[in-house]
Amino acid sequence: MTLLDRIGVDIGRRLPLEDAIEWAARNQVRYIDIQLDTGANRVDRFDDARAAAIREQAAARGVTLGLHTLSAVNVAEYSPFLSEAVDDYMRAYIDLAPKLGAAWIVVHAGYHFTADVKLRMEAGLERLQRMVEHAEKRGALLLLENLNKEPQDAEVHYLAHSIEEWRYYYERIHSPAFALSFTANHAHLMPEGVEGFVSAIPLERVAEVRLADCFRNGHEQHLLPGEGNFDFGAMFALLEGRGFQGHYMNAFGTLEDMQKARHDMAGMAREAGLMPG
Repeated sequence: MTLLDRIGVDIGRRLPLEDAIEWAARNQVRYIDIQLDTGANRVDRFDDARAAAIREQAAARGVTLGLHTLSAVNVAEYSPFLSEAVDDYMRAYIDLAPKLGAAWIVVHAGYHFTADVKLRMEAGLERLQRMVEHAEKRGALLLLENLNKEPQDAEVHYLAHSIEEWRYYYERIHSPAFALSFTANHAHLMPEGVEGFVSAIPLERVAEVRLADCFRNGHEQHLLPGEGNFDFGAMFALLEGRGFQGHYMNAFGTLEDMQKARHDMAGMAREAGLMPG
């Protein structure tokens, strides 16, 4: 499989799932992410018959499907009632994933409110451990994403945005149902940068690399390649040189922007010295 084939598109909420698969097949996109929170794609709107039809459709069209939970749902929630609701939300994704034939589910560590970091991290870890056990039973794979930093004086901050915080979770969870989703543009916002993250994390546990442009040590943006200063060629050379064999996922702009960028990125990789394959 070529590098171009391994670069996917995050559909998000843009299309009903059946239409997303058809769009991907028409555009020779082999990997897509979809969010199941709204409209026709709500996680509770898939009966067994619809799920089976989608699984067969994706297989026939050569499209590998992944699910992406909403980062606004606080995995680090500990309040009564809300805490149980977060469990139900995540279990719904996990239960549906094998029915759809989804190869992964991107999950998050939640967020804190500055004064409750320890309590939130403990609650998030316990929840992720429970969800991994549930995923083991269902045959699903959870990918924990490193999220973006927020301004230093913000009250609310995403967890697992730094190497240290991300490590807190993945060093305590070891399961065939658990791996990592590395958002390279989020690493670009941190002092260590992409190279520092790649040197520090267990790359063999990374199943997906997520991509967008942004500015070094800047703030969260999902820009088109060339609108920021992220060096995609260097990133591909670094990861491929370290043996990464998973898929990449574009997450910015429109579907057409991400599709065009797949080809542009493959060109950047060639310019960085990678062979066409």
